[in-house]
Amino acid sequence: MRYDRIDAHILEIVQKNNRLTSETIGELAGLSATACQRRLKRLRSEGIIEADVSVVSAKAVGRPIQMLVLVTLERERSDIIDRFKKAIKSSTEVANGFYVTGDADFVLYITARTMDDYEQFARRFFRENRDIKGFKTMVVMDGVKAGFAVPIEAPSKD
Repeated sequence: MRYDRIDAHILEIVQKNNRLTSETIGELAGLSATACQRRLKRLRSEGIIEADVSVVSAKAVGRPIQMLVLVTLERERSDIIDRFKKAIKSSTEVANGFYVTGDADFVLYITARTMDDYEQFARRFFRENRDIKGFKTMVVMDGVKAGFAVPIEAPSKD
């Protein structure tokens, strides 16, 4: 996946606001709207842009309880890992899931309406899963930063 300086500028723009029109993005990047649309289409088809999303406030939609959960599996076998990844993907309560190195095997970001709801989820999702050795829940006290933006470095000229 290759991108150039203009693509890098477009990526910076859409990470800040993906609701801008192609005309506006093009103006900011020094392109026509058509050229901008072509580049955006290519960036999406090549997987450089993975998704166009809105960051929604969990609290505003009735899910004020937010947790980070560290999950440790019984064994690190590929079938167990793949099965747990599938469970993560199919769970609406899990907003983000990461397979990680270190003391835990996975880190999950989970939202819930109440602690009782989380307890029911934890019972069903963690405690009844024989592949899980243990889990530790950290309740989020304050969301300091929310987003998915990553730093974009323009490629150097070859």
